[in-house]
Amino acid sequence: MSGIGSFLSSFFPTVHADAEEEKPARKDASEETKEGEEGEAAVEEEEEPEDAHPAVRAECEETPACAPLKHHFDKCQQKVGAGEGFKGEDCVEEIMMHCSEACAAPKVFAKLR
Repeated sequence: MSGIGSFLSSFFPTVHADAEEEKPARKDASEETKEGEEGEAAVEEEEEPEDAHPAVRAECEETPACAPLKHHFDKCQQKVGAGEGFKGEDCVEEIMMHCSEACAAPKVFAKLR
């Protein structure tokens, strides 16, 4: 290590990736069955609700403010998909995304309350 690197490392600790966790010892079949049944019951209780964001964003894309931008984006996607775009064109339309996200965010957060 260079002199500067040694100097800096004396002030900042070296961080290493966490070692892999050790696997527990093998259990017999009866213990695995009991834990499996308990684990399945816990999984059933912890089901997450459906994400409302995609549906709300789709509604917002159809609003009068965002619809023209969505139309422009769709036309670009068709052109690029047909191979008629210029090399490297990918139709990243941040304006359309900002419009739909600005509309959707308050609605999604209101549903989280």
